[in-house]
Amino acid sequence: MYAFFDLIATPRSQVRGLPKAAWFVAILVPFVGPLAWVFLGSQPRKGRPPRDSGYGWPGGRPPTRGPDDDPDYLRGL
Repeated sequence: MYAFFDLIATPRSQVRGLPKAAWFVAILVPFVGPLAWVFLGSQPRKGRPPRDSGYGWPGGRPPTRGPDDDPDYLRGL
C-alpha cells in the first residue's frame, strides 16, 4: 500500500526508470514490485523545507522568550 500511495503522490519529474503507468503495473507484482519502486523508482526524500510565514524563523515563529527578556513586557512594569 505504501508504494502505491507514494507513486500517486510523487510528481512525474521525480520518477526514475519507467513512466508512472509502468510503475503502477510493476507495483502490482507482489513483493518485488513495491520493493523495486522504493529502491529504484522513487528519488530519496529530502527533509521538508520549513514553512515561512513572514517571521523569517524556521517553522514560521520566533523562539519563545521569557518575560524578563521581552522589552514590551518590561516597559509595562
